[in-house]
Amino acid sequence: MLHRIYASSSPLALALALAGCTASAATDDQGGRGNSAAPVYSTYGVHNPPSASPCVPPTCVYRRTRGQPADPQYPPFWQSRWTMYRVYNNYQRHMPPYDGRPPLPLRPGRDYEVSFGATYYDSTWRGRPGEGTGAMMEHYERRCLPIFPIPNNFTCSFISLGNTAYFVTYEQDRPAGMPPVCLFSPLNHAPRRDFIKHLPYALSDSRQLGAGAQAYSFWVSGATGRPVQVGATPDRTQSQAILFGYAFQPRNGRMQPSSFYFSGYPLAPANAPVVSQNYTDWAPTRPDPRRTWDQVSGLDPQTLPACQLFDPPPNTRLLGATPARAPTWGHIGRWRPRGGRR
Repeated sequence: MLHRIYASSSPLALALALAGCTASAATDDQGGRGNSAAPVYSTYGVHNPPSASPCVPPTCVYRRTRGQPADPQYPPFWQSRWTMYRVYNNYQRHMPPYDGRPPLPLRPGRDYEVSFGATYYDSTWRGRPGEGTGAMMEHYERRCLPIFPIPNNFTCSFISLGNTAYFVTYEQDRPAGMPPVCLFSPLNHAPRRDFIKHLPYALSDSRQLGAGAQAYSFWVSGATGRPVQVGATPDRTQSQAILFGYAFQPRNGRMQPSSFYFSGYPLAPANAPVVSQNYTDWAPTRPDPRRTWDQVSGLDPQTLPACQLFDPPPNTRLLGATPARAPTWGHIGRWRPRGGRR
């Protein structure tokens, strides 16, 4: 049985906490309050329709060519713990995907930080009419996802229920000024079982993992959002491009997810130019809703503040944040290179 490491929080407890957090909720980019500015992000067909992204090809679907393997698929449901490697030194010559820890000469504490979390996925989840389908929770223990220009030394969860994505923090280490739950996006569903069709096959990444592995990745321009390179190597961080990659490996007679690797926010305070989440005990078993997404299933997204994690509010002292000085996933297609105006 998969050991669960998430922080527990009931829908009632979250609702009570939300009732008292309105005064500290962040204002949106237009100066209003609430979720009117909650954005739809470019995810290249993985979390929302192709029309939300500057895809190449326009459908966001990559047709495999002769000699490339057939696309693996997720099973209907699964769950896994993972180890997250935030690589901040000497990564340029040691890019992911990683088969376990980042390779020597990279060393923990000097070149990368290790933290832990878990993912829970159920494509069979069905909401009320209009809510969409599929559920997913990614839980980060003590180190949140380091893709934002804020410190990540707190526990967090991203929960997608149907089309809606929520961001959850927990009482034990919630940053000052951050609400218990905010609306991450109104259109950010869990990946479909065949989501890998939206990424190009990366032969060099696959070979890096060894026999039977299949890896898919690209770099996209922060300024235009257009793909600029297939494969994680060479590193494109300094040219202000953004990496997204996913790998599968044969384990116990089946092809299963092995890692999710991507660009984090490369500067302080997150200091995460390269991040890899490596699954450690993946199993095709159904997650328990009572222990995962039920913590937000009773909430009305229309009443939640927009998160603004990619663009922290002007009073950055609340979160220890800094204005973004490098592109993030939230800036795809609207970032301006250094020296230009954003």
